[in-house]
Amino acid sequence: MQMQTITLRAGPSARHLAPPPASASSSNLSAGRCFLPRPPHSRCRRPRSLRASASLEQEVKERADSPSPSGTSSQATRRDVRNIAIVAHVDHGKTTLVDSMLRQSKVFRDNQVVQERIMDSNDLERERGITILSKNTSITYKGTKINIIDTPGHSDFGGEVERVLNMVEGILLVVDSVEGPMPQTRFVLKKALEFGHAVVVVVNKVDRPIARPEFVVNSTFELFIELNATDEQCDFQTVYAIGLKGKAGISADNLADDLGPLFEAILRCIPEPRIEKDGALQMLVTSTEYDEHKGRIAIGRLHAGELKRGMEVKVCTPDDACRIGKIGELFVYENFGRVPVESVSAGDICAVCGINDIMIGETIADKVSGTALPTIKIEEPTVRMSFSINTSPFVGKEGKFVTSRNLRDRLYRELERNLAMKVEDGETADTFLVSGRGTLHLTILIENMRREGYEFMIGPPKVINKTVNGKLLEPYEIAAIEVPEEYMGSVVELLGKRRGQMLDMEASGPEGTSLLKYKVPTRGLIGLRNAILTASRGRAILNTIFDSYGPWAGDISSRDQGSLVAFEGGSTTSYACVNAQERGILFVKPGQDIYKGQIVGIHQRPGDLALNVCKKKAATNVRSNKETTVVLDEPLSYSLDDCIEYIQEDELVEVTPESIRMSKNPKISKKNNKN
Repeated sequence: MQMQTITLRAGPSARHLAPPPASASSSNLSAGRCFLPRPPHSRCRRPRSLRASASLEQEVKERADSPSPSGTSSQATRRDVRNIAIVAHVDHGKTTLVDSMLRQSKVFRDNQVVQERIMDSNDLERERGITILSKNTSITYKGTKINIIDTPGHSDFGGEVERVLNMVEGILLVVDSVEGPMPQTRFVLKKALEFGHAVVVVVNKVDRPIARPEFVVNSTFELFIELNATDEQCDFQTVYAIGLKGKAGISADNLADDLGPLFEAILRCIPEPRIEKDGALQMLVTSTEYDEHKGRIAIGRLHAGELKRGMEVKVCTPDDACRIGKIGELFVYENFGRVPVESVSAGDICAVCGINDIMIGETIADKVSGTALPTIKIEEPTVRMSFSINTSPFVGKEGKFVTSRNLRDRLYRELERNLAMKVEDGETADTFLVSGRGTLHLTILIENMRREGYEFMIGPPKVINKTVNGKLLEPYEIAAIEVPEEYMGSVVELLGKRRGQMLDMEASGPEGTSLLKYKVPTRGLIGLRNAILTASRGRAILNTIFDSYGPWAGDISSRDQGSLVAFEGGSTTSYACVNAQERGILFVKPGQDIYKGQIVGIHQRPGDLALNVCKKKAATNVRSNKETTVVLDEPLSYSLDDCIEYIQEDELVEVTPESIRMSKNPKISKKNNKN
């Protein structure tokens, strides 16, 4: 425990301790720092002299070389390794920057065809253009191995960021040169500062025509102060970059032709791992993967001792329950893959095979004297949804796994690697309550299960409330909306209906664009994204991040229109659809099979309307002299995310490998009829 505290807290000031590389002159060092004018009523970063830095370096070196008070192990640093995580808000260019770092480190052959965003290997990640799972890679620069962890940028996957921060000594905080710090930027920076990590700020996309790097650096500095960063942390190194072109520099107007200045900043500013080389073996498992041939693979950073292939170890849990295991295979990350090795020294990140029941948060320790490291703490989920077996008439036609046992096994298997998620048994044996950090967090799970061949039904998302001292509290989130000025009135009206409280309003990067910041109940955000896109003609951008629990805000109406519900099953006809589209917007087209109780459209008025979209035109022996032309509107196509945001308390979403349908919940309908 003492070793871990020293490792984490010694980081922020270490950027002043290491002497600059031979290629970096003193002028470059001074230019690399960004000294800002003192903001009113706030602290300012104070430059340190090289003499003071040298004395601090000597002090830390002596402390590292001296034996520990117990005399059992010695603390040291590994100068040949750096461990960093790349964190940022969504779409600020993390994964693209990693691509350029890999290319310039000669990871790929010159004639090798490499796809864009190579780290986003998951199909869903490539389709949605976001990072969902954190991934490890490494590069070598001037004889130093740099372990890189690419992290998600969306707030719903903040649990992925929280658990990997245990493995690193510093972070690259990537910030867009136009947008500046956004909600997720604040979240990941807050977690990194709590760990005491060193921070290198990378202002990305400085080639954008409306880039404003000076404003972005000042905004980032203000964010450091708001988060109560220390003076050493506020004196961060700033690097300007164009991730797509692989260029970086210590000045926005003078970029090098490669990412050399960024690599130099990493070596200079990110501290070396502090380890107990001769101490008892300790490795905290922060991630797991599964391989068909190797079984479960545990990934983590070796904090102390040495791990060898074939050695017997003790697997410890935080509650002091231990069991014996054996290391089957051992890997380290080199370039863009895992390389088998015989042994791994403390300070490096490695992957372990052979312990098939290993879980995230457990410690691989010395067989004789090993003890558990503090477990990973993740923030609690805020949204809950019900999962149940498919009860529609079309059950079993498209999926392979349809029973409650299949559903239960899959959901509890998800908990093995997704720490931010919780699963509970529902009111009935075929219902399960799944909690997550947001609707997107749960939607990704649903989409993965759907592609694996599962059929099931899901209920509407509900927020998880708390009762403290007899008062009902609900989760609140900070919403940042970029919207053109001509649509600002409509957006403000929408947020007012959702019980939002305006915190700030300022002009954004492009001319005529404003940035609105609101504190909104999580309940009010469900279905808000589509409503804002409709009100702004698709030009608004909404970003949210969990803030805190607050008093119950009162009733919130999220939908003003009812649903069109089919009261007869069969195949839809053009004749019936023509009449039905006068009552609202349809989800179905002619020739599509539906069942009784399925939602086939949006009613143009409040309240539901039951209708028949399978009705056929009556055949007579009277010929019509005039041919009638049937004109049908294009049916509205809703994605899984849209359906989850649309449904109300008495509605369900039916999910199958090939179809997504919405229907009324028969259980609630029966209760309403009895009442």
